Amino acid sequence: MTEIMKAVRLHRFGGPDVLQYEDASRPTISSDEVLVRVHAASLNPPDLYLRDGYRALPPEWRPSSTFPLILGTDMSGVVAAVGERVSGFRAGDEAYAMVRFPEDLMHGSSAYAQYVSVPASQLALKPLGIDHIQAAGAPMSLLTAWQFLVDLGHDAPNPFQTFRHTPVSLDGKTVLVNGAGGGVGHLAVQIAKWKGAKVIAVASDKHDALLRDLGADVFVDYSKVAAETVVNDVDLVLDAVGGANMERFLDVIRPGGALFLVNPLGFAGHTKAVERKITVSTTQVRSNGAQLAEAGRLLDDGTIRVVIDSTYPLAEASAAHQRASSGSIQGKIVLLVS
Repeated sequence: MTEIMKAVRLHRFGGPDVLQYEDASRPTISSDEVLVRVHAASLNPPDLYLRDGYRALPPEWRPSSTFPLILGTDMSGVVAAVGERVSGFRAGDEAYAMVRFPEDLMHGSSAYAQYVSVPASQLALKPLGIDHIQAAGAPMSLLTAWQFLVDLGHDAPNPFQTFRHTPVSLDGKTVLVNGAGGGVGHLAVQIAKWKGAKVIAVASDKHDALLRDLGADVFVDYSKVAAETVVNDVDLVLDAVGGANMERFLDVIRPGGALFLVNPLGFAGHTKAVERKITVSTTQVRSNGAQLAEAGRLLDDGTIRVVIDSTYPLAEASAAHQRASSGSIQGKIVLLVS
């Protein structure tokens, strides 16, 4: 008989109200997968985009999903069972992961649930120095910052450009992080600082004290002044925001520097970048258990930390999505799974 669990499912695309907390079948696992009893799961932008049916994309790129589906990539929990070919984990281990991303980008990775199946290669032991809430808040944001700034970690084709993204040396360099108060941004600030960079954090005023506490050397409140008017001669800009006029950051980067775009859609400054000898690069974050284990050591010893904006019970996922859509998020929003 099929075992039942609680999950948050979609039966159609739409606003936060379409998220339904209900019974669902507990997943089964293959020989190289791990079944995890989820204790916490975090929200990420792709969750919101998929819930909405990726309406911002051209129609031919939108998902043709089979309903019901379960959102969520990031989770932390306890191993409940392991496949017969899995040797690195056992029942009772505390573990965290970004689940099947981007391969399940268009139909959900199923972390908004009491149980989730995870390929063993994408799972890592949870750092002992943090709890499940912090661990659940880490994976996608941490892996994004890590793969942009430290080590790409894979040779998969880049969907956004013809060449492989390559991180640059940060020791002794000046790095500007735009969107420094968000999930990716606040971790990028800490990683750049750990790698020896001088860090300029760009965010709204409410993030000033936090970002200085996380290691930012200079803070720019974008609501009061445009960063490109007060900053110059930067070695690297990591833009974790995207949207209109990303080209403005080319004016603050020295010749030979780089502009890394977490969301490159709409960037129109390639000609200017070539003229100024600035490398513009991006990549698609990918699940990677080995990298989570490596970066997890920095979470374990407090070198970097995950900031939690707010928490909600899994049953209130719709309220969590409303919070995510309200803007001015500081760190991560996490669902608590009972």
